[in-house]
Amino acid sequence: MRKKANELQKELEKIIETLEKKGWTVSVTGDQKIRYIKKDGEDLNDLTDLINEAMKKVQKESAKKMMEMGGGLSGLLGGLK
Repeated sequence: MRKKANELQKELEKIIETLEKKGWTVSVTGDQKIRYIKKDGEDLNDLTDLINEAMKKVQKESAKKMMEMGGGLSGLLGGLK
């Protein structure tokens, strides 16, 4: 199970979406990490790092709440294992 989760994580990291609009460019990976944010070609590394840090904290808190509500995903599946 852990091996499959690690394989999935690696596959998600390979997914990359980059969008541009009105001088802004944002590139995000499938594992929900921001690769970079640019405004008129200028790389905004501090903003990228700050958003990634906030996302990591929110994901950690979300996982914690899910575990409290019935053991994570198994609780959502009616306790199936």
